[in-house]
Amino acid sequence: MMEITGSTAAEIFDSVRLLERSGELAPGQALPTVRDLAIRLGVNRNTVSTAYRRLAAAGVVVARGRLGTVLRAPSSMAEQEGFVAGSPLDDLASGNPDPDWLPDPAEVMAGKPFRKRLYGEPPVDPGLEDHARKWFAGHCPEAFGIDLAHGSVDALERLLSTYLVAGDKVALEDPCFVSSINTLRVAGLHAVDVAVDADGMRADALEAALAQGAQAVIVTPRAQNPTGASLSAARARKLRSVLARHPHVLVVVDDHFSLLSSSDYHDVIPRAAPRWALIRSVSKMLGPDLRVAFVASDADTSRRLRLRLARGTNWVSHLLQDVVGACLSSRSVAARIARARENYARRRRMLATALAAQGIAVLAPADGLNLWLPLDGHDSRSVAFTLAQNGWLVRGGEAFGVHRPANGLRVTVSTLDGTRAERFARTLRRVLDGR
Repeated sequence: MMEITGSTAAEIFDSVRLLERSGELAPGQALPTVRDLAIRLGVNRNTVSTAYRRLAAAGVVVARGRLGTVLRAPSSMAEQEGFVAGSPLDDLASGNPDPDWLPDPAEVMAGKPFRKRLYGEPPVDPGLEDHARKWFAGHCPEAFGIDLAHGSVDALERLLSTYLVAGDKVALEDPCFVSSINTLRVAGLHAVDVAVDADGMRADALEAALAQGAQAVIVTPRAQNPTGASLSAARARKLRSVLARHPHVLVVVDDHFSLLSSSDYHDVIPRAAPRWALIRSVSKMLGPDLRVAFVASDADTSRRLRLRLARGTNWVSHLLQDVVGACLSSRSVAARIARARENYARRRRMLATALAAQGIAVLAPADGLNLWLPLDGHDSRSVAFTLAQNGWLVRGGEAFGVHRPANGLRVTVSTLDGTRAERFARTLRRVLDGR
């Protein structure tokens, strides 16, 4: 078996990378201690320490304190959003919008001419950019650029990679949206968990995360997934005050539910923040296949994003922009979105009422497509498993925990009716009572 070699930090770094790529070092395998490797190679301990720090920053190894430094396991396919195809269970786990409330693009585009574009066209259609500027006005610092990405997760990934490198820390809500957790893991970034309550991200927990060296923070202002929490005006002010004391931090606000939200938008971005972005996706209101996210950001961040969304390589299709623009400027689609917003709110209330009748509490007030059911005194995995045995598919909290399972259930309400809500509540009551 090959051994680590080198007399400089760069050579030791390259040696470990070669051993990892060739399979000589296996995932989870511990590297020699700094002291032992320094003695073996006849170099200063600081040389080995520098090499190990570079390996950790590159996402090759994980430093585990007294447990040593081990080779990072490759990223695996983590739990994803969406329905389970072919499942015989009543699916309250998908996180999907109700398809009946999504517009028909063919109807919206009927009679509209097809516009041919060539290389060199502006990456954002001028009309769509004008619409976005009006949408974002007053919700973020005044001077901002507008860019597009393929949904909020794509926008988040591009923003983080613009400023951060593997090994950097990111403050993340806990519990958190599964795609945000997966994005950080794939990028080799380290999540620092920030507790959430009924008013959204807690200011004291954010302060603690930034004190640990977080270089970025991701905040969900409305309909936080999975809890449904939205920031109150008072909480937003506190978060803005915390962030103002840490101007080096990249502030990313993911307003994914936007036009469907029953809650007011409260801004957390300090007016003097040098690096910030506000993301608004249309996936929930227009459908996941119309995957477009608008990104408002400071001028430098916008410039960097445009380099990553260069003309001719990675821009959002102008044909897709035409469809989204037509939907957002359509009165009939606006009316449909308004009815969907009322419908989702009604269904959240309906399920909350059915659960309350069974003595089961939800995190309230709630917004979004889901309700979050804290399970104090019960294990969410066993509860979810028993519910499946009784014909119901829900999301257990383990998928949403940043570093440890979140003890609760996320229940999607988007297609739920009154009869099913009452039946689910009665079943859950029996499961919690062990009957």
